[in-house]
Amino acid sequence: MDDRCRLYLVTPPVLPPGFRDTLAAALDAGDVACVQLRLKDAPRDAVKRAIAELLPVAQARDVAFLLNDDALLAAETGCDGAHLGQGDGDHAAGRMALTGRILGITCHASRHLAMTAGEMGADYVAFGAFFPTATKEVQHQAGLDLLEWWSEMMEVPSVAIGGITAANCAPLVRAGADFLAVVGAVWHHPEGAAAGVRAMNAAIAAA
Repeated sequence: MDDRCRLYLVTPPVLPPGFRDTLAAALDAGDVACVQLRLKDAPRDAVKRAIAELLPVAQARDVAFLLNDDALLAAETGCDGAHLGQGDGDHAAGRMALTGRILGITCHASRHLAMTAGEMGADYVAFGAFFPTATKEVQHQAGLDLLEWWSEMMEVPSVAIGGITAANCAPLVRAGADFLAVVGAVWHHPEGAAAGVRAMNAAIAAA
């Protein structure tokens, strides 16, 4: 498996007009491992429309396209996998629905949750939040020791999430995170999303 830490893009909570082109520009700007569609309160039909519009953009560039929260809908719509939180249904059933596809599970700052997810067959575990974030209310604060322990002990890749930017990501890379999940650092970059991807990749390489 590739030892490089890689970028994991999470979509904005509400997709702005023209987001398909913004996503394409971001993915063309540098290395991105995957895109997670995260539309927390959108109706199911709106999520399906977003998948239909954005999935081809990612897959044409060999970037995995994951759906947040709903393993069954991810399988039904041809996504490459799903990311499930601790409250997002039956993880074992999600694993079965996504046979041959990617399943990631949020484990907050818990070694126990992460080990349970790994034993259940998760393809990655997500830890966080590592920094304050505007995307969601931070209820769990994760430390670098968690990433270090996991990378030393476990084969399952880890994703670090929560307020990660080009300016603060180096310790996470050095601690062993396999992926850095970002939202604002890319989509809110003052020079645009493509510049955000380039900045993140440069920071990862420099770490």
